[in-house]
Amino acid sequence: MMHEPEIESAPWADQAAGDDRLYREQIRYLFEQSRFYRDKLSAAGLSSADDAGGLDAIAALPFTEKDELRASRSDAHPIGTHLAAPMEDIVRIYSTSGTTGTPSYIPLTASDLQNWVRTSARSYAASGAKAGDRIVSTYNAGPFVAGAALDAFNRLGLCHIPVGTGNTERLMAAVRLLKPHILACTPSYALHLAEWGRERGMDLPASSVERILVAGEPGGGEEAMRTQLEAAWGAKVTEAMGIGDIGASIWGECEEQAGMHFCARGFVHFELIDPETGSAVPTEDGARGELVLTHLRHRAAPLLRFRTRDHVEVSTEPCRCGRTSPRVRCLGRTDDMLIVRGVNVFPSALREVVNEFAPSVSGVIAVRPGRHGVKQTPPLKVLVEIADGLDDRDALVGRIRQRIRDKLVVTTEIVPVPWGSLPRSEYKSKLIDYSEAAPADG
Repeated sequence: MMHEPEIESAPWADQAAGDDRLYREQIRYLFEQSRFYRDKLSAAGLSSADDAGGLDAIAALPFTEKDELRASRSDAHPIGTHLAAPMEDIVRIYSTSGTTGTPSYIPLTASDLQNWVRTSARSYAASGAKAGDRIVSTYNAGPFVAGAALDAFNRLGLCHIPVGTGNTERLMAAVRLLKPHILACTPSYALHLAEWGRERGMDLPASSVERILVAGEPGGGEEAMRTQLEAAWGAKVTEAMGIGDIGASIWGECEEQAGMHFCARGFVHFELIDPETGSAVPTEDGARGELVLTHLRHRAAPLLRFRTRDHVEVSTEPCRCGRTSPRVRCLGRTDDMLIVRGVNVFPSALREVVNEFAPSVSGVIAVRPGRHGVKQTPPLKVLVEIADGLDDRDALVGRIRQRIRDKLVVTTEIVPVPWGSLPRSEYKSKLIDYSEAAPADG
């Protein structure tokens, strides 16, 4: 079921014309209202919005980096100089947890908020969620962008049961007593809940949960993990993805489970780039690259060519659901990527290969680099939880190592550890553990 079928099923080939008009208006707005972009674009040699041209020339404009936005903040400008609307027009301010201890603020005008909610509603409706369904969520709303995603549940007519993180027992009690149709959480937490329930004798495949909507980290699109989750819960797994500075949930997978549809049509323009060179990568079937996003009709703090650091693979083949937008699958964060003797390796890709060996493995891994930094010397150490009592434990370790070598062209040291010994996360899992890492070179 589509939330806005007249938009979601419109020919994708027609999208560029309408987006180009919106883009030109957005650039004009940036020159008029955003000190950050007026200075940035002037430094790039543009004296007016007309100099920027249309979407066909967007690749000539500079990227926006998250660190630039942080650097523009001060006590006098707590949101940053990219704030483009008067504070009296701001109706909501979300925040992210900053690495320096100072949060990054994300303001929204009333129209921005409605655009976010519409986009998120399209995303969640794609999963099959419908009015009257009960959905239990583990996302902490509070000050975070997830709050706008939760507004979309209301828009769809869902009965929302918010639990938040850190409440596993309360959540599973809600599953047992309130009988929700949908569980919304990260894929790693869904796996943890399955283990938790199994250890306590819960028959999760017999529960009321028919759908699991995962987001917040890569994993839901990994075939092996999806298979494991669907078997453990007896439910269909689909994933969604958002970028806090751009929108709460702008990609959403439909029931065909063939990748996440772009659901922010008319609100956001996306590009694909080579993460190392920054050069454009054509958006065609099978293309891989980093997502770069641009607001098209945002008012509070619009972003231009924002580097998401999400590395994705694009699908453009027609989908049987009738949605016409391209689809993506997130392969990992370029921030998490390691280079092992010239080979790019995403920790999530290692987990995907290891998961092929379930149920002999739990699917929980930890990558322990030999030194801090991106470049690593083989073998790359990977801790893998192995089931107790296996007769061919050493042979299994060898098969995992060889499979990783064959599929990812990376030499690893597979270290078997007891089932349940690696940390579980109630929100986003951390696959890289630098506890044994030496200082970076230089």
